[in-house]
Amino acid sequence: MVIESEYIERDEATRVRVLSEALPYIQQFAGRTVVVKYGGAAMKDDTLKEKVIRDIVFMSCVGLRPIVVHGGGPEINSWLGKLGIAPQFKNGLRVTDAATMEVVEMVLVGRVNKEIVAMINQAGGKAVGLCGKDGNLITARHQGQADIGFVGEVSSVDISVLEALVDKGYIPVVSSVAADDTGQAYNINADTVAGEIAAALGAEKLILLTDTAGILRDYHDPSTLINRMDIQEARRLIEAGIVSGGMIPKVTCCVRSLAQGVKAAHIIDGRLPHALLLEIFTDAGIGSMIVASEFMA
Repeated sequence: MVIESEYIERDEATRVRVLSEALPYIQQFAGRTVVVKYGGAAMKDDTLKEKVIRDIVFMSCVGLRPIVVHGGGPEINSWLGKLGIAPQFKNGLRVTDAATMEVVEMVLVGRVNKEIVAMINQAGGKAVGLCGKDGNLITARHQGQADIGFVGEVSSVDISVLEALVDKGYIPVVSSVAADDTGQAYNINADTVAGEIAAALGAEKLILLTDTAGILRDYHDPSTLINRMDIQEARRLIEAGIVSGGMIPKVTCCVRSLAQGVKAAHIIDGRLPHALLLEIFTDAGIGSMIVASEFMA
């Protein structure tokens, strides 16, 4: 009984210490908008999924204004397989013909989006599911490569529907499907959508959940994690080839959002339990933070 009591006291002490450390950040970010791009392992592992959802609800409960943007590549591939459609990619982009676009919209808007909404609601939050078509949130345009079909870019963002929801305490959950002026649906990279929404809102933070520790000087060595950098350094790392492969569009997305007024962008490891809370509400953080300039306060 004595040993059990010691463990309880130790756990309680840890909980109190963590809450105490979080208080200044809760005070600093209360009322501020945080856009979270949800993807990777954090969407596939049930345990991680539950922790991410709880983190998002916690953020809302302590006064932050979270907005979730999600993709769903593995789920799309699974349904394409069930329908006998072979997934194809060119230069890292999904080839999206008319049949594939129907599946993408069905999966992202009808399944993945509503699953996230339901989980947030079950965890005590108030979520509303959207795609780019709702309230003309996102107007898309073709990204220019005819051989990959209906893959789009963000032409414009109308934040009025998001502001109406967050002002009432709801958590918007946005899937990365949007339409152009003619009504044609497009599949858009979810990182890009998150970055453009964060920029349009003038968000305090853009956070990308990934399957890496963050930005590494040596991809094979997690100890080379770069905790903080500015836009200039991020661009230098891309030019030097240190940021490469799938990390290039993520860093580019962060740089673009910062150039349009987002205060800070974070690339963090969604495989770590409670990664969002660790990055936002602790002194050390866990991933890579990019700011517009190191000279800014």
